[in-house]
Amino acid sequence: MQRIAAALLCVFLFPASVVPVAAQELIVSAAASLTDAFTVLKDDFEKEHPGTQLVFNFGASGALYRQIEQGAPADVFASADMRWMDEAIRIGRVESMESKVFAQNRIVLAVPKNNPAGVSTLKDLESAGVRRVGVVTPDTSPAGNYTRQSLKDLELWEVLEPKYIFAENVTQLLSYLRLGEVDAGFFFASDAVRGADVVAVVREMPMKEPALFPIAPLSDSKQPDLAQAFVRFILSEKGQAVLSGYGFSKAE
Repeated sequence: MQRIAAALLCVFLFPASVVPVAAQELIVSAAASLTDAFTVLKDDFEKEHPGTQLVFNFGASGALYRQIEQGAPADVFASADMRWMDEAIRIGRVESMESKVFAQNRIVLAVPKNNPAGVSTLKDLESAGVRRVGVVTPDTSPAGNYTRQSLKDLELWEVLEPKYIFAENVTQLLSYLRLGEVDAGFFFASDAVRGADVVAVVREMPMKEPALFPIAPLSDSKQPDLAQAFVRFILSEKGQAVLSGYGFSKAE
């Protein structure tokens, strides 16, 4: 009887110690270019919202949209251009008034740090010494689409076409450059910052307008308040400071 009474007393006095609280998961589908910046912000957001666990799904914006279109669970969508956010609005997964532009970006031409092909100008890409030029798939990746637009304006897209090595997203292309699998590649300026230890920027590409990065909570989020809080966090001074440190420009 004494043992039973002692056990009951422990349960009565210390219920919280024996009943774990399940964390609230917040699923954020975000453009691959945001990987490093959002990962750095994860701890701060979770500290500000105890009991919350951020779960990131990084990839090409178009691929992420396809997942959302097919009903994949997500609470927040952060795209690398307006096109895929507009599509999410069109199918009703995002309310138009909820979409906020939180950053800008530009396309750059980059090479491996040791630059074995000796690329210093766009003209060099046409030389026989340059055999492989990395581009992110334009149909699903904003970085690839902006690259295609820029090269078409310079009448170089078709000229360089036989040399293209396509990557699924900017993270994969960055890996190609790190490993020397391509002689040069096009991606966002923020990706050059991510790979600054192993890649060098040759030049910034001409663009009619900068790439706009929008973010929004999903209309059917299971954590609507937390989703809104994450969007506000990214737009906050702290969020913007981290993004700036990773090569993103502040939204105007």
